[in-house]
Amino acid sequence: MSRELKTGIVVLLIIICSLWGFNFLKGQNLFDGGTRVFKVEYPKIGGLAKSSPVTINGLKVGTVDKIEFDTNEATRGHLIVTFSVQNDFEFSKESVVQIYSPNPLSGSNLAIVPSYKGETAVSGDTLMGEMEESLFTSIGERLDPLQAKLEKVIVSADTLFTSVNKILNEKAVNEIDESIADLSLTIKQLKNAIISVNGIVDENKQNLKIAVDNTKNITENFEKISDSIATVNFKNIVNKAENAVDNFNQLSQKINSNNGTVGKLINDDKMYDNLEAASKELEELLKDLKLNPKRYVHFSIFGKKGKPFKEEAEVKN
Repeated sequence: MSRELKTGIVVLLIIICSLWGFNFLKGQNLFDGGTRVFKVEYPKIGGLAKSSPVTINGLKVGTVDKIEFDTNEATRGHLIVTFSVQNDFEFSKESVVQIYSPNPLSGSNLAIVPSYKGETAVSGDTLMGEMEESLFTSIGERLDPLQAKLEKVIVSADTLFTSVNKILNEKAVNEIDESIADLSLTIKQLKNAIISVNGIVDENKQNLKIAVDNTKNITENFEKISDSIATVNFKNIVNKAENAVDNFNQLSQKINSNNGTVGKLINDDKMYDNLEAASKELEELLKDLKLNPKRYVHFSIFGKKGKPFKEEAEVKN
């Protein structure tokens, strides 16, 4: 046997072993002649994937071979799942193939709910399918879109961190450090100012106490004054003031009128002229009495008659 023939046989064996191993890892045994293939149609598969396990009563009996879309007009968009069963366990065509999710961290699986009524299912038959509506199935159905959204969030976060790194360059970091140092210095100065204020307060504690006591006394006195003011009958005072104003108004009206002595004295010009003339005559009488006292007062022992009064010319000063 030539070397080339031996090499060809070895390469062929390696290829066969690789194909067998690959399919074995997927759960398929190419050398098992008892494998049966079934189909089932679903409107949605809830995270079911190729090579997902197929179980009967919890025992793995096969795997999902392929998933493809239905091209029929009436059921367009539905998914046709083809799976193989290596176990020779028999069940009828009325059995149901159910999609379920065993836990929230894994994808969906197929579970054959066997029925033993009717004709026995053979390779190539299409079985009835349904989806188990459970929490795990809902989570498994949403894992893929959630993963896509999570990837977008991670990309956005990476972009954000890149932008932050560009902003926080060496100059910006130094400025931030300087700002923090200035803030620390300001806090220290504020602390020293508070200590100084506390010292001033301690030194003037007695004065502050006296000021507070004085303020308290002033407040008490003000309260006493306010109490006294509260007891005053302001209404009576206002009434008396109004009466006084009314009396004054009446007096003023009488004075402005011609009624009464004061009113006539102020408003009657004739009475004013008479008073002025009487005052003038009285003044002349007093002057004459001063200049000629014998004319008004005379005394005679012998009974001499007095001289009659004769008006003289007014003496000029």
